[in-house]
Amino acid sequence: MAIAVGDRVPDVQIMTMTADGPRPIGTGDALGTGKVVLFAVPGAFTPTCSDYHLPGFVVRAEDLRAKGVTTVACVSVNDAFVMGAWGAAQQVGDSVLLLADGNADFTKAMGLELDGSGFGMGPRSQRYAVVIEDGVVTHLAVEPGPGLEASSADAVLALL
Repeated sequence: MAIAVGDRVPDVQIMTMTADGPRPIGTGDALGTGKVVLFAVPGAFTPTCSDYHLPGFVVRAEDLRAKGVTTVACVSVNDAFVMGAWGAAQQVGDSVLLLADGNADFTKAMGLELDGSGFGMGPRSQRYAVVIEDGVVTHLAVEPGPGLEASSADAVLALL
């Protein structure tokens, strides 16, 4: 069952890339305090994710912060090395916290997994955006298809 508005975000250990290499991080610590916008992508370096989804949040990060968002985060079922390389290639800097859910543990706990085996990608995350306030989901937008409408940075800004 997918997470819903009013639910607490699951606390699962995933990874993030730092200057010193991969570091474990609990989603409760990363996402549990303040107003957080978390968006999920099916895969780093994939066309829609690299051309539109992540860049939109990088460009709009300051606009989101102006609306009270303390953290903008992106999660993908990729390892920390891939997420680190993707962040460098996309010039993310400190605008978006990149979270590596390499084993899809967080994605499964959210109930938002996607079977990408038909595309040779294996288990992945559905594309979504969620607003979290002090660990509780206040808005959830899961893309109904392959496009990018409900979970874009502009869509999230419009509802804040």
